[in-house]
Amino acid sequence: MTDDWSSNEVTAPVPRVLDDGEALLVAEDIGVRASWGHIYGPTSLRVAEGGVTVLVGSGGRGRTALLLTLAGRMKPTSGSLTAFGRRNDARHLFARAAIADIDEVDGIEQAIRVRDVVTEQIRWHAKWYKWVRQARQEDLERICAPVFGDLSLPSMDAFIEELPELTASLFRIAVANVARPPLLVVGGVDRLARIESTRILTERLVDLGRNQTVVTADVNGVHAGIGVREAILVDNLTDQEFVKLEQQERTL
Repeated sequence: MTDDWSSNEVTAPVPRVLDDGEALLVAEDIGVRASWGHIYGPTSLRVAEGGVTVLVGSGGRGRTALLLTLAGRMKPTSGSLTAFGRRNDARHLFARAAIADIDEVDGIEQAIRVRDVVTEQIRWHAKWYKWVRQARQEDLERICAPVFGDLSLPSMDAFIEELPELTASLFRIAVANVARPPLLVVGGVDRLARIESTRILTERLVDLGRNQTVVTADVNGVHAGIGVREAILVDNLTDQEFVKLEQQERTL
């Protein structure tokens, strides 16, 4: 735990120039456009292998779509994305990435118990011919402990809607990350209402980054002393007029 997070000081996002050999993901002027209009882009960035990379940019559908693209869940309609040595191969990327805490992908029904979600995840990853019993406490610990660390795990009988926001986010990350693929993409940590919760969640992602490459997002930048490998300022995620208003608000 650090005291830096409670202050208003954040480190400026200064992208580091990487050689292609160092980068796990290389996006060059990628963008997504739907039939009804522009979603995001053109955007260029490079994500190094290992640790936590935070994309610093405005929240909303554009940033969400970019995270989906970096996890192979959405194909860019322009530009090129090289991931794991393959160019514009979303299927190859999909198989090597987990995505968590993004409602459009892993939203969990609120009127369901933790036990049922854990059971479903175990069944989903089991061989088709294998019978899977209802999840037990040891299953919860096996799946959640790497993400929760020293934090308390949720009760097996708790309803998802009863979980505190930090616990709910960590739980969603844990069940999405069961297979522990090399890349983990997590919805913006700035979704949490409490600054302390955001700090703790980021620290847990940093711990996961010891064995995986983790990508997340935060409109506010990265607070000092948290252990994030790199912060990348990402442009063209939303309407430029909104960007100007956000920049003005930060200087007030």
